[in-house]
Amino acid sequence: MGEKRDMEKGIVYLVGAGPGDPKLITVRGLEAIQRADVVVYDRLASPRLLKHMKPGAEKIFVGKLPDKHMLKQEEINQLLVDLALQGKTVTRLKGGDPSVFGRVGEEAELLAENGVTFEIVPGITSAIAVPAYAGIPVTHRDFTSSFSIVTGHEYKNKTYSKVNWENLAQASGTLIFLMGVANLDYISSQLIDCGKSPETPVALIRWGTWMEQRTLTGTLADIAEKVKAAGFQSPAVTIVGEVVKLRDKLAWFEKKPLFGRRILVTRARSQASDLVTQIDELGGEAIEFPVIRIQPPSRPEVQEARDAALNRLPDFDWVFFTSVNGVESFFTRLRELRIDIRALANARIAAVGPKTAQALEERGLVVETLPPQFQASSLLDTVASELKPGQQVLLPTADIARETLPNKLLEMGLAVTNIDVYENVLETEGGDEIIDLLKQGKIHIVTFTSSSTVTNLLQAIKTLGEDPLELLRNCRIACIGPVTAQTAEDAGLSVDYLAKEATVSSLVASMFEQVV
Repeated sequence: MGEKRDMEKGIVYLVGAGPGDPKLITVRGLEAIQRADVVVYDRLASPRLLKHMKPGAEKIFVGKLPDKHMLKQEEINQLLVDLALQGKTVTRLKGGDPSVFGRVGEEAELLAENGVTFEIVPGITSAIAVPAYAGIPVTHRDFTSSFSIVTGHEYKNKTYSKVNWENLAQASGTLIFLMGVANLDYISSQLIDCGKSPETPVALIRWGTWMEQRTLTGTLADIAEKVKAAGFQSPAVTIVGEVVKLRDKLAWFEKKPLFGRRILVTRARSQASDLVTQIDELGGEAIEFPVIRIQPPSRPEVQEARDAALNRLPDFDWVFFTSVNGVESFFTRLRELRIDIRALANARIAAVGPKTAQALEERGLVVETLPPQFQASSLLDTVASELKPGQQVLLPTADIARETLPNKLLEMGLAVTNIDVYENVLETEGGDEIIDLLKQGKIHIVTFTSSSTVTNLLQAIKTLGEDPLELLRNCRIACIGPVTAQTAEDAGLSVDYLAKEATVSSLVASMFEQVV
């Protein structure tokens, strides 16, 4: 990654994290996060980017809050030098683009003076991205072909004396002020005094590209009063110019059905991607908290029972799979035991749900007709006419699987071998961040895709020293099916969204159908 350097010294990547939406990070920036020994970040860089850090990497927050400075800029500069001189790979993660009022020059200067190798990785600046997310392009052929970016901060009481207000006021292009909410009255009056029409459209976009994005529009004459009345605070981008008129027509981000909703995804890490993707596509922000870790059975007697059953696969007339995890764990163990898939030649295959069926068919196994409700009781109704007393049935499930299915099969006279091919283990990694978000009211919906996700989330919160029912009191609850919903209600939760079908797509649909 670049020229030769002194390996006793580290390297510092000065990375623009983009305006907030973590998917707006550049490929180069993401690489720098992934290889860093230390990530030094501020409040305008999405904390979701930190999940890409390698195991064992250190994170240091140096963000500046409106009412408190964590570290002075000079101290941050020195921190980067000190870490690099320890031989570490350091990624300095800064909101937006580090070269646009990001003080990257000051950080780079001290690194250069100390002989530390560094690289500046540009980011998408909030000056352009934030207006775009509010439906305001900074240029448009019908309005303007130029724009200016101006800092909205006062710096040692000298910034505004250096701004040429007459030139700005006479310019026909779009004016973009970064971080100028507190000084908006002054900015507006200066532009008007220097000849800008009081009726010039203005928009303020707070927390642009984040779930908290809010947009306020007005004119130079009234925007300062509107901001005060609305209690509008930083961080915000101010847009002055005729392009603001396009917002009503072009606003797109705020019109997505799940916009403004931060949604907790509680399924196992290996199973979360589909749900996360669908939430993101609909404008929500998915926060992953994998309260379940899937692992092979840990008890020797369970392992022995599992392997004994797998070694006599030709004896079975049916194999019932109830989850994708069961399919994956089943075939993983077959490979480890060197058992040929042709040992299943005599068995008919049944599956609960389309995802489970898909996982089986990807392995070359044809699945019997899917049940309409995608649950165990409905599966039995679907294949009941094919089940005969005395037939051998194998049920590869989890250690906490419900007894309903095997009991009903036994009642019908079938011989049932129920084996645990995996077990669910409580996972609490990353829980402190989730607790903080819940306390701040920043999680709006909690999703449950199985009874075990309900049980494990409540247990994880207890393990972290909090009262789960109190912490989840103001969250809406979404469940993938009636069994999961019943588990949630039995635990004291009130279910707000219930999927019509036991699928991820149906679960996501249930959340936005009541919103639109």
